[in-house]
Amino acid sequence: MKPRAILLLLAAVMLAGCVSAEEQRALDEEKCRSYGFTKRNDAFAECLQRIELDRRAEFRRRSEIDDWDRAFVVYRPIIVAPKP
Repeated sequence: MKPRAILLLLAAVMLAGCVSAEEQRALDEEKCRSYGFTKRNDAFAECLQRIELDRRAEFRRRSEIDDWDRAFVVYRPIIVAPKP
């Protein structure tokens, strides 16, 4: 396979998991409807809000774990044997 074809294939695979904001909203609305909420009322809006807040909290949690900009210390003891 040519390198360009491989690159295009990789890009297509990576973008396949992306969801637009409109698609995400539709998925969230469908999830709230599956819970029994109906559109245009406070309970439905609260359901959508909770889903979004959960998504943001998960993003923050992952950001904190994957934060490689923070300094960290690697400790490896060096054992020196006494001379006989």
